[in-house]
Amino acid sequence: ETFQQTPHGHAKAVKRLHALQPTLVVMEATGIYYLDLAVALVEAGLPVAVINPRSFRHFAELKLRGSKTDGLDAALLAEYGERMEPRRWVPPTQTQLALRDLGRQINRLTAARTQAKNRLHALQAKGMTLPLLIDDEQEGIAWLERRIQRLTQAAQALIAECETLAVHHANMTAATGIGDATAIALLAELCVLPRELKAPQVSRYAGLDVRLTQSGTSVNRPARLSKAGNAYLRAALYMPAMCAVRHDPRAKAFYDALVARGKKKIQAQCAVMRKYLTGLWACMQSQTPFDSSLLFSDEHMNA
Repeated sequence: ETFQQTPHGHAKAVKRLHALQPTLVVMEATGIYYLDLAVALVEAGLPVAVINPRSFRHFAELKLRGSKTDGLDAALLAEYGERMEPRRWVPPTQTQLALRDLGRQINRLTAARTQAKNRLHALQAKGMTLPLLIDDEQEGIAWLERRIQRLTQAAQALIAECETLAVHHANMTAATGIGDATAIALLAELCVLPRELKAPQVSRYAGLDVRLTQSGTSVNRPARLSKAGNAYLRAALYMPAMCAVRHDPRAKAFYDALVARGKKKIQAQCAVMRKYLTGLWACMQSQTPFDSSLLFSDEHMNA
C-alpha cells in the first residue's frame, strides 16, 4: 500500500497499522522522510525500529535477492524484523524536534530577508522609484529581522537548557567559519539523526554524496552531487566551507590539491563541505571540539 508523505498520509498509515496490530514496524534510516513518519508512529503507540541501511543491504545479499522493487523491499524488511529482532527506536526528544523546527523557520526567514534586500537594491537603483516603495521594503526587512532575532533567541535558550546540545554547539563553533547562527542551523538538523549513522550515510542524508552515471560505452556522464537530501544542511555548510578554504590552511591545501587535479572549483568546494560535515558528525559522536587536522591530510600541506 502507498501513503503520501504528509500529516494526512501519516494519519492514514497509523490507522491502517493499528488495524493490523504489528509486532514491529521496520524502516531504514535513509532519505529525508523517514523521521516524521517514525515520530508519528511512535506517538501513536506503535512499535518502531529504525535500522541501519547497510545491515539491511547485507541481509538482502545473504538472501541472494536479485530484483529490487518497493514491494520486494517491504517484504524483505518484514522478514528482517522477524529474524533479526532489531531494538525499538527511541525518537528525538521534544527539545530536539523543537530546535529543528526553529532552525528551519529561521532558514526560511533568512531566505526571505535576502530576497527583500535584493528587491530593495533594485528599487534604489532606479531613479524614479516612489519613496513609499523603498520605505515599505525597508519596513519589511526590519520586520523579518525582528522575527529572525526572536526565533534565534528561542533556539539559543533551548540549546542552553540541554547540556548535550550546549556541548555540541560549543564544539561546532570551534570550526573555522562556523558562528552561532550556522551552528544553530547545523545542530537543528543533525541532532535528530540516529547516532548509529555513519559519516557516509550522513553525507547521503545531506545530498552531498556523488552520483555516478556510467553504463557501458553509451553513457558516461560527469559525476554530480545527488542533492537528494537535506537542503537545509547543504545551505548551512556552504559559507563555512568557503570561509575554511580562505582561512584554514589545511582546508585550503585540500581545496587547491583538488583543483590542481582538474576538479572544478565548485566540485572542490563541495568536497570541503562533505569533509566539514564528516568532522561535525564526528564531534557530535565523540563530544570533542572540531579539529581540521583530523580531517585534512598533511600531504596536501606539503604539496
